[in-house]
Amino acid sequence: MQKNRRGNGRKIAAAATLLPAGVALAGCDVEPPQALDSLLRMGWPQGVTPEAESMGNFWVWVWCVAWLVGIVMWGLFLWAIFRWGAKRAQKQGKGEFPRQTQYNIPLELVLTAVPVVIVMGLFFFTVQTQNQVTALDKDPKVTVDVTGFQWNWKFGYAGVDGELTGDGQFYDGTDEQRQAAAEDTAVNEDGDNPIHGKSRDDFSYLNYNEIETVGTTDEIPVLVLPTQRAIEFRLASSDVAHSFWVPEFLFKRDVYAHPETNSQQRSFQIEEITEEGAFVGRCAEMCGTYHAMMNFEIRAVSPEQFTQYLEFRRDNPDAPNSEALAAIGEEPFATSTKPFNSDRVGTREGANTVEASAK
Repeated sequence: MQKNRRGNGRKIAAAATLLPAGVALAGCDVEPPQALDSLLRMGWPQGVTPEAESMGNFWVWVWCVAWLVGIVMWGLFLWAIFRWGAKRAQKQGKGEFPRQTQYNIPLELVLTAVPVVIVMGLFFFTVQTQNQVTALDKDPKVTVDVTGFQWNWKFGYAGVDGELTGDGQFYDGTDEQRQAAAEDTAVNEDGDNPIHGKSRDDFSYLNYNEIETVGTTDEIPVLVLPTQRAIEFRLASSDVAHSFWVPEFLFKRDVYAHPETNSQQRSFQIEEITEEGAFVGRCAEMCGTYHAMMNFEIRAVSPEQFTQYLEFRRDNPDAPNSEALAAIGEEPFATSTKPFNSDRVGTREGANTVEASAK
């Protein structure tokens, strides 16, 4: 009877420990219940892209597995403490130590195999989610060049598919003249080319476009994008390392100078933006004095509005971005963040925005 009880106990312990592994292997790409999702997100915003939704689900299910494993382990610890405590053993007239099972080979194999299964499951779904996020086969309809610089952003439209241009023709937004001028900076004729054979002033890796939006200390750059369409972002920095981060995308991408030389994939794609609205973007890499105020805004509009916006920018190349936004019925300036105050004296008192410093 005692042997059977020990055998049943082992089976129960193994089943209880295997339960989290089963959850990990079965549920990571399934949307969790809403109440559970809100609780275990722990501050993560709701995503506005399929990639963000996948990462949000993965995040919540990982926490489910972690809590299940923790509860099982805490339960075993407490059971062992109270089941075989010295005081209880003394009351029962038993020895100080319970029967030792350090050479129970089946149990030790189970306790070795279960963590391996859990880690393998988490690894599988990590790779699955990562592959979805980093895939470059999403057939983008808009390609955007993103350039980070101290301490702001420049956005340009490198290419737009014919279904969004209004005339049915693919739009190539490359500024050939400025691009050629940048190519000329690659190599110094005097031979001073210390950076992998390139000059210190090499900007040939940057992309220049005819339609660009450049942020200043007085105006937050607003990048207008269509919903329900795949989009590609091509990242580069003109100086130090920055990081392109939209909280609702649920991930960030580093922005480097000379990305190819640094073996970095500068491009990433999203399948679509699922909601219209204004979404704040930030630099998530410490890049200098005004890093914390290096913000931008993504304005997601309908495909029809985006076509109207693009037509206005093409027909009015000298008009500011604010006029183009107003022309399609949108707020002309950023609504999710404010311009920053570049006065160092003022910022010491906490007046980091232009509005705050004016009060």
